[in-house]
Amino acid sequence: MSTKKERITETKISIPDGISVDLNDTELAIKGPLGTNTKSFVRIPVSLSVGDDDIIIKATGNRKFHLSIMNTARSLITNMIKGATNGFSYRLKMVYAHFPMSVKVSGDKLLIENFYGERSPRIARIMGECKLKTEGDDVVIDGISLEDVGQTAANIERATKVKKKDQRVFLDGIYVYEKKKE
Repeated sequence: MSTKKERITETKISIPDGISVDLNDTELAIKGPLGTNTKSFVRIPVSLSVGDDDIIIKATGNRKFHLSIMNTARSLITNMIKGATNGFSYRLKMVYAHFPMSVKVSGDKLLIENFYGERSPRIARIMGECKLKTEGDDVVIDGISLEDVGQTAANIERATKVKKKDQRVFLDGIYVYEKKKE
């Protein structure tokens, strides 16, 4: 009967200037010029520690899973840093053939009116602290959390999905056409 020793893998992420990092148990808060981005790492089996100018992520285990989960945590933290410094922006295009649709923000919901001439508006939920603005037929989503911006865009696309019709013919909807992640 052989026993394998657990392998400890670690990676470091350097903290750029103008960013402050705060770690409370498993809650990581990254504060930058655009705001504060927080995430809980309770369900991710890695250990985090903050050094002078870097964040250290450690995973223990012999399997590929442990390495991949460590790289996932690294990507999440890198996206948090990018969001706190530069932010994320998605652009969506309103496409319609006959009935001109309009959108307006009401609290944490986006109301899509006159979609295919429907009397009641369709509702898409705005996630987190995303800011929406309209420029003609474009809807622009800005935010510091990539997950919230992407999920808001997905909610808008899903709200304008046409059901029980051929989607090759009925093309009306709101679609993502540009993602700025820098």
